[in-house]
Amino acid sequence: MRICKENKHGILIKTPELFDFKTNLNYLQRNPNECMYEVGEDKIIRVIEINQLRTLVCISEADNEYLAVEFLAGARLESMEDKEAIVRYVEEWFDFETDLIPFYKMGSKDPLLEQAIERFYGLRIIGLHDLFEALCWGVLGQQINLTFAYTLKRQFVEKFGETLEYKGKKYWIFPSFDKISGLSPEDMSDIKMTKKKREYVIDIAKLMAKGDLTKEKLLHFDDLKQAERELTRIRGIGPWTANYVLMRCLRYPDAFPIDDAGLINAIKLVTGMERKPTKEEIREWASAWKNWESYATFYLWRMLY
Repeated sequence: MRICKENKHGILIKTPELFDFKTNLNYLQRNPNECMYEVGEDKIIRVIEINQLRTLVCISEADNEYLAVEFLAGARLESMEDKEAIVRYVEEWFDFETDLIPFYKMGSKDPLLEQAIERFYGLRIIGLHDLFEALCWGVLGQQINLTFAYTLKRQFVEKFGETLEYKGKKYWIFPSFDKISGLSPEDMSDIKMTKKKREYVIDIAKLMAKGDLTKEKLLHFDDLKQAERELTRIRGIGPWTANYVLMRCLRYPDAFPIDDAGLINAIKLVTGMERKPTKEEIREWASAWKNWESYATFYLWRMLY
C-alpha cells in the first residue's frame, strides 16, 4: 500500500511517478452512458463497496503527487482497516503497483505502440474490482459495439442494482451475484440482450453464489493459461471474455484478447493496413510485448476509444 495521509475530508493517496490523472480521467469519460461513476470538473464520484460497507467518494487530484479521496455519503469509515481498504481499492482501480518504466522503454521503440504511448503517457489499465461485474461486462460486450454494450449495462444495473443518493442524484451499485442467481431469463426479458446472454449471466451468478467461482481462486493459479482454462470451462465464456477478465480484473500482465475487433481495428489504424491482419501477423508484432500484452492491448484500444 502506498503512502497516504488523512485530512478532515478524507484520505490523500500517493500516486506513482508515471501516472497522469487527467489522462486517466479522459479515458473514464469516453462514453457518456457509463452508469457506475460520474466524471466532471476534474473529479470522479462513485460508490465503493468494501468490508460490506458502501460509501460514496469523490476522487480528485490534490497536487501532482496525491489523489484526494473525499467521503460524501453512505457508511462512515471510522476504522483504520476500512480506510486502508479504500486506499487498496483506489490503488487497484488505477493499477498503481505496476511499474510502467519497462513498458514505456519497450513501447517507445515499437512501431505499433510508440504513437499511443506518446498520446496517452501516464495512462493506467483502469480495473474492474468486482469479478462478477467484470464477467458480466465481458458477456454483455460479446459481438456487439461498445455503445450498445454500455446501453445494456445501464439497463441491467438500473433494473437490478441498488443506489446511494447524494444531493438528489442516484449513484449505482452493480447488481450482486446473490441477487442475479435467483432470477430466471424471463426476469431479464426487458433488457435488450439475447436469451443466451441472460442465461450466461445467471449461470455465472449461480457459480459465484455457490462459491465455485471466486476471484481468490483464479488468482491462485500459477500462470495465465491455467486461469484461462478455468474460465473457459464456464458456459458463455470463451477466450476473448476470459482474457478480458484476466486483464481488467485479475491483472494478468500477459492476458491478450488476440481476436478482439477493437485490437484488430487499432492495428489497422496505426499501420494503415486496409485488410484485416492475420492472427500470425498479430502474434509476430506481439512477440516484442512479452509480459506487457495487456498494456499493449489497452493502449491500442485507446487509439480508437
